[in-house]
Amino acid sequence: MARTGSSALLGADVVEIAQVARSVATFGERYLRRVFTRRELAYCSADGRDAAPHLAARFAAKEAAAKALRVGDAPLDWRWIEVARRADGSCRLRLHEGMRTLARRRRVGALRVSLSHDGAYAFAVVIGDTRAPGRRRTRGR
Repeated sequence: MARTGSSALLGADVVEIAQVARSVATFGERYLRRVFTRRELAYCSADGRDAAPHLAARFAAKEAAAKALRVGDAPLDWRWIEVARRADGSCRLRLHEGMRTLARRRRVGALRVSLSHDGAYAFAVVIGDTRAPGRRRTRGR
């Protein structure tokens, strides 16, 4: 009989919204293109809204995902972690290239994200479900 177990990986991060706004003001498009995907930028700047809180929440989610996946010294391109909006307004993570590979290597089946921004800060929590490799159990033992 094969037995499998699961556990969870957790990552959380808080970002000062003003710091993201300063990075945008200082580095402009170079910063934005290095950290965020086109879809993230389109959402954050839609309808003339103040993009900084939304960008900060997405950056917090990327940091939280990197922590949950235990990136360590592995190569990291921030655009490999993308925050996508669902039709109901909730968010999900899309992993690309190196992060998708790392998630598979860590046996992460799903990543769940929750993010928020209020006042001066943005916050995100990421939980990754992992599956332990199956182990054989011998009868009679």
